[in-house]
Amino acid sequence: MKPQTIKVACSNCNLRELCMPLDLNAEELRRIDELVTTRRKVKRGATLFHNGEKFNALYAIRTGFFKTCVAAEDGRDQVTGFQMAGEVVGLDGIVNDHHTCNAVALEDAEVCVMPFERIEELSREVNALQRHVHKIMSREIVREHGVMLLLGSMRAEERLAAFLLNLAQRLHARGFSPSELVLRMTREEIGSYLGLKLETVSRTFSKFAEDGIVEVRQRHIRILNTPALQHMAHPVACH
Repeated sequence: MKPQTIKVACSNCNLRELCMPLDLNAEELRRIDELVTTRRKVKRGATLFHNGEKFNALYAIRTGFFKTCVAAEDGRDQVTGFQMAGEVVGLDGIVNDHHTCNAVALEDAEVCVMPFERIEELSREVNALQRHVHKIMSREIVREHGVMLLLGSMRAEERLAAFLLNLAQRLHARGFSPSELVLRMTREEIGSYLGLKLETVSRTFSKFAEDGIVEVRQRHIRILNTPALQHMAHPVACH
């Protein structure tokens, strides 16, 4: 897929505070604006990058929703994460210059392409950018730690409660309702991420609905009792 060559000004982007450092002076902001030179559209179901592909850039999600996944031993996709607008994908490629997962669009999406060579170059000159890259990487480590806790010791109800709360919190940071969710992923993909069978995910959603904790209308989820979910998910925070 050929990237669009569009000049993108980070300084004018309403997601800047989510994926770029704050408190930059005018000159630093101008330099960062030079970092992103292309936007790339990714159709629903298409792959932004593949496992094994050479690593060249990080991608800031401008619109849309992605999942990252790897092929499990039985050939099925194992979902390793879900990413939304304002988040950065591609960090997996930094370690050995090749991506270690696939990034697949769950809906039509658009990303800002940030060549990693330019990020490294600019990081040496703009300290705030270097700190921000470290912060993003640290956040990814914390997220993975949270997922390990989810998969290691939590019951199905606890896993799904933590997942819904995490999703709601991230969407709320983007100006959406903290209690109304539209799931971009399937129940099967949620199960793959949480280490649960599809039937278990469906049964747990039904139980939450019966208990008056959530209202479920296909992919539309309304959280009716946030404290109940928090009580179930405690003490795990997965992002």
